[in-house]
Amino acid sequence: MTGLILKLAPNERVLINGAVIENGDRRAKISIRTPNANILRLKDAIHPEKAQTPVSRTCYILQLVLTGDAAVDEAHDQIILGLEQLSQVFDDRDSRNILAMTTDSIVSKNYYHALKQLRELLPREARMLSVQR
Repeated sequence: MTGLILKLAPNERVLINGAVIENGDRRAKISIRTPNANILRLKDAIHPEKAQTPVSRTCYILQLVLTGDAAVDEAHDQIILGLEQLSQVFDDRDSRNILAMTTDSIVSKNYYHALKQLRELLPREARMLSVQR
């Protein structure tokens, strides 16, 4: 994750290598220079009980990799399988582009960007599920 720039809102929290860091009263920009640092914005975190849909479950696995709570080797296959399953459901061009970018990020082991990209499908998935009910 060399060269990752985090732009933090006032009082925003981020998890970096197991430590919760809270920003002060002003916006801030943090440059992460350590490769393979485990980083997760806490506002983006998904609680295990909320990981009930295919997209949220795949996001949750990515989150576990980012926090260091899951071994990359074990999680990699689950993430790829989840993305393959999602590609069978999300067949519009924009969603396919998101899935392709997410897959590219996974292959290059850029899990932070993969999670950021995949989260874009959460609202689409919610709309799809609400229509099916």
